[in-house]
Amino acid sequence: MDFFPDVPGPIPFGGRDAEAELAYRVYDPDRIVLGKRMEDHLRIAVCYWHSFGWPGSDVFGQGTFDRPWLEPGVDPMRAARQKMDAAFEFFAKLGTPFFCFHDIDIAPVGATFAETKHNLEEMVGYAEEHMARTGVRLLWGTTNAFGHPRFAAGAATNPDPEVFAYAAAQVKNAIDATHRLGGANYVLWGGREGYETLLNTRMRREADQLARFLTMVAEYKHAIGFEGTLLIEPKPQEPTKHQYDYDCASVHGFLDRYDLVGEFRVNIEVNHATLAGHSFHHEVAYAIDNGIFGSVDANRGDPHNQWDTDQFPNSVEEMTLAMFEILRSGGFDTGGFNFDTKLRRQSMDRVDLFHGHIGGIDTLAQSLLAAARLVEDGALQAARDQRYAGWAGPLGTAIIDGDLSLGDLEQKVAAGDLDPHPVSGRQEQLENLVNRTLWRAIEPGE
Repeated sequence: MDFFPDVPGPIPFGGRDAEAELAYRVYDPDRIVLGKRMEDHLRIAVCYWHSFGWPGSDVFGQGTFDRPWLEPGVDPMRAARQKMDAAFEFFAKLGTPFFCFHDIDIAPVGATFAETKHNLEEMVGYAEEHMARTGVRLLWGTTNAFGHPRFAAGAATNPDPEVFAYAAAQVKNAIDATHRLGGANYVLWGGREGYETLLNTRMRREADQLARFLTMVAEYKHAIGFEGTLLIEPKPQEPTKHQYDYDCASVHGFLDRYDLVGEFRVNIEVNHATLAGHSFHHEVAYAIDNGIFGSVDANRGDPHNQWDTDQFPNSVEEMTLAMFEILRSGGFDTGGFNFDTKLRRQSMDRVDLFHGHIGGIDTLAQSLLAAARLVEDGALQAARDQRYAGWAGPLGTAIIDGDLSLGDLEQKVAAGDLDPHPVSGRQEQLENLVNRTLWRAIEPGE
C-alpha cells in the first residue's frame, strides 16, 4: 500500500506559471545549463533520517508526524521495511536521483553487535531491490556514532579505547554497506568529536586518536576497493561546546597536520557554516580554493535561533553565490546537494514532505540559473582578476617566485620606485551586479 496515495508522481515540471501546487516551477531535470543537464549539475539527494526517522519531536514535546514505523511495539525489522518502502516511494515520486542514510536509519539496532550487523546486511539487500526497481542511487552513507550513551564522550576521541574500537566496527560495516550499494561517497559525521570542558580533556591526545581513526578508514577504503570519496562534515557546536571539526579551515588544518590531505574532502552543511560564524559562500569558496570541496548538505538556519534548525533552503541569493563558486571550479564530481532538512513540527501532513522538498529544489534550480549567468557574463570573475592583476606583473611575479628578499623590497620603497595608492574594491557595484543577475535569472522564455 502506498504511503503517499494522494501524490501520483513523479512530480512534473510545470514552469513558472504552473497551477498545481505539486509541480516544479524552475527545476527541469533535462534543461541544459552550461552544457550539462540541470539534474546532473545539482545531483539532488533526500536524507533518510529527518524525512523518515524523525517523529517531529522537540525538547518540550513528543512527535507530531504520522510515521507508523516509529510506533512502539512494532517489530523492528518489519518497521524498517515499511519505512524503506515509504522512503523509496517518496524518492521515486519526487523524481530525485539520490538518497543518503545513516546505518541505524535503515536497520534497527539489535540486542548484540552481531544482530545489528545482520539487520544492516539484510536491509542493504532490501535497499538493493528498491534501487534496482526505481533507479535511485546512493549519494553517500554514514554511521551514527553519536546517539548511543556509549558515545557521550565521543567516538574516535573517546577516553576509552573500547569505545574507539566499537565506533571503528560500526564505521567498517557502514562503509561495507555504502560500497555494496554503489555509494558515491562515505561521510564521517563526528557528532560528538569535541569537548564540553577542558577540566577533563587532553586535546592533543584526542586529536591523535581522531587522526588514527581517519587513517584506518582511509586504509580500509583502499583495501576493499571502494572508489567513492571520503568526506568529513564540519560542525561548529551542538552538542559539544567545541567540535574539533569546527569549520572547513579547521578540518583542512587537521588533515594537513596529520598528512591526510588527499584522502578526505568536506561535506559542507549550510546551517553549520552559519553557526560557525561564516557565510555558506565562504565555506564553499575556502574548500574549493584549498582542494577539499566534496559535497553539500542543503538547508538553512533561523537567524533568531542559535542552533541547527535544518530548514529547507529558500534564499536564492545565499545559494547563488555558493553555486557560482561550484560552477567556476567545474561542478561536483562525486558530491551533490543532499537535503539534510526537517519539516517544521506543525507541518504534520504527509504531503508537506513534498512541499518542503519541491520548494527547496526550485530554490537550488533558480540559484543554478543565476550562477550560470554570472559565469557566462564573466564580469564578476573579471573584476576579481583585475583586482589582483599586479601579481601577474614583474613585481608580483618576482615576490612570489622568491627573487626578491625583504631587504630588496625595502630598497625599492626607499628609492622611491614604489608609491602605491589605494584602489576601490567596488563592493557595492559588484553587489548590484549580483542582484541584477538574480532578477534576470528566470525571465520568461529563457
